[in-house]
Amino acid sequence: MQQNRPSESTPASSQVRLLIFSRTTGFRHASIPDGIASIKQMAAAQQVAVDATEDASTFTPANLMRYRAIIFLSTSGNILDAAQKAAFEGYIRAGGGYVGIHSASDTEYNWPWYGQLVGAYFKNHPSHLQQARLMVEERHHSSTAKLPRSWTRVDEWYNFRSNPRSHVHVLLTIDETSYQGGEMNGDHPISWYHTFDGGRAWYTAMGHTSASFAEPLFRAHLWGGILYAAGLPS
Repeated sequence: MQQNRPSESTPASSQVRLLIFSRTTGFRHASIPDGIASIKQMAAAQQVAVDATEDASTFTPANLMRYRAIIFLSTSGNILDAAQKAAFEGYIRAGGGYVGIHSASDTEYNWPWYGQLVGAYFKNHPSHLQQARLMVEERHHSSTAKLPRSWTRVDEWYNFRSNPRSHVHVLLTIDETSYQGGEMNGDHPISWYHTFDGGRAWYTAMGHTSASFAEPLFRAHLWGGILYAAGLPS
């Protein structure tokens, strides 16, 4: 796999900078380029700088501290070595922000700290894309404020190895009666946030398809999560 250095989307003079990290050593989503383009577009409209990379060597203490949030965009497998993990843990403990999108929960199963940061690890998903109904649990959050209380859309719907509800703030749940293959016994969080180890973490299990990143409501959901993780006003 080609390892690319960060590519800048807005001038270096910007005071707020985000890093998109999309390295994969497991399944690779074809939607990753669409996710990068969508985030860069939304950020540029707010005068926020974005770098995008799959080069894990950029995970050094000095480099990570340049960013208000690190976005794990459909990462998979083992993607950081011990020194890089330590740098990322230090970044979060210093007040940094984390955004996890879709298979960010299918990443680093042998790194318990990361699992706690994300909130839950991926278990499985139904064999095909389906339309399902989502319900907003917390309306007064930047990532749900623009969503309808009941939101129907098509995606790949993850089941998780554990229910994160006891240690995160759940934003959205999926109605398991609205599709086939839910395995969370009727309480199925699909997006959440929490403070963790000094930093802020936000995760959405959605975003499998390229079409997701063109949906106005999904984009509003995603950008609101990025704002939270970065500690920026909505």
